[in-house]
Amino acid sequence: MSASSLIQNLRNTRVAVVHPRDQDGDDLVRQLQRIGCQVQMVWPPPTQLPQPLDAVFFLLDRDTKSSMPWRMADLSIAHIAIVDYENPTVLKALLDSSAHGVLVRPIRASGVLSNLVLALSMRGYESRLLAKISKLEDTLRTRREIEKATRLLMNLRNLSEDDAYQFIRKQATAKRVPMGTIAGSIINAHAMLAELSRDGEGEK
Repeated sequence: MSASSLIQNLRNTRVAVVHPRDQDGDDLVRQLQRIGCQVQMVWPPPTQLPQPLDAVFFLLDRDTKSSMPWRMADLSIAHIAIVDYENPTVLKALLDSSAHGVLVRPIRASGVLSNLVLALSMRGYESRLLAKISKLEDTLRTRREIEKATRLLMNLRNLSEDDAYQFIRKQATAKRVPMGTIAGSIINAHAMLAELSRDGEGEK
């Protein structure tokens, strides 16, 4: 999503603020409401966030893994950490938190919008990257299955590599399914026949 689209959609952005109800928490909620976001304030930190959400601002503590497990697991929303200090311990916790942005207390209105837009942009980029990785993994897995099925056909039917590959391709075209589906069927059928042969030998 472009920067202009992000800014135009801010009024539809659903935000949770995981922060005590003090001056900083109230200032942050007011600024997000001025921006036009739909804001929920939550404290103490919940084990699960209210849904649906696009972003969460959370007060960072030292234990980033146990007190707020969604910080490490939920990559579908933007994470903006709120910190008191910038010492090595806090920086380590910040790196472990999967945050896309950071605010330092006392919270000032001027940094909230830029952090929110940056975090939403980073979250969108991560989502697209994860989708590409998943697609590449599927492609590699399918390619390995086709190669395995090709080798099986070469051994079972004494075919050349090209003939075995073309057989899989023609079957996929005729049945209007991906080549990976045909390859998987060949591999599964071979495994079942091998198991049947072992059972038969065991009964003799």
